Amino acid sequence: MKILLVEDDAKITSFLTKGLEEEYFCVDATPSGDEAYYLATTRAYDVIILDIMLLEGDGYEVCKKLRAAKVLTPIIILSAKSAIEDKVTFLNIGADDYLTKPFSFDELLARIRVQLRKKEQKDNLLCVDDLILNTDTKTLTRSGTKINLTAKEYAILEYMMRNQGTILDEQTLLENTLKLDADVSSNVINVYIYRLRSKIDKEFEKKLIKTHRNLGFAIGD
Repeated sequence: MKILLVEDDAKITSFLTKGLEEEYFCVDATPSGDEAYYLATTRAYDVIILDIMLLEGDGYEVCKKLRAAKVLTPIIILSAKSAIEDKVTFLNIGADDYLTKPFSFDELLARIRVQLRKKEQKDNLLCVDDLILNTDTKTLTRSGTKINLTAKEYAILEYMMRNQGTILDEQTLLENTLKLDADVSSNVINVYIYRLRSKIDKEFEKKLIKTHRNLGFAIGD
């Protein structure tokens, strides 16, 4: 799952990014309203966390412009303003939730999960043949055997399983599973695909992850 965090306070950004990554989310962070609009209209996110006060623009305008551009990604507003009229204003222009600062990380996490449950149309089990990924418990099994994954391996595999049968090129996998500012080498996706194959396919006769020469990778038929 990928989250866009729009916050101009570096300490809050660092705290939230660390916490969300520990919960297996991939986080892109920006303090700029202009960059937030660009990212949200050119990349796929599962949730947008949007502060009102930003370096460029403000949360109100960003939220309004995103909805005008038909971006339907759930938006959770962060603000020090607690007045009912402020909350109503943002809900009326398309925000899905409003959280008043200061807030606890656990409450934010709970609200993110509420939005994900609303957004999710499939159940929590992703299946490819005998490979089963439970997105609630973050557990993976094949033929009943549990397989342990790192956070990045999990992110790549989940995205591939959600797009079962689709050939995904390296750039698509990078943009949808790794951090925007990640310092990655040109072959990082190949490295993680190799690791996933070692864990998922090595001990089994049927190979689930396939390479399509010059095109990309796919899982399933």
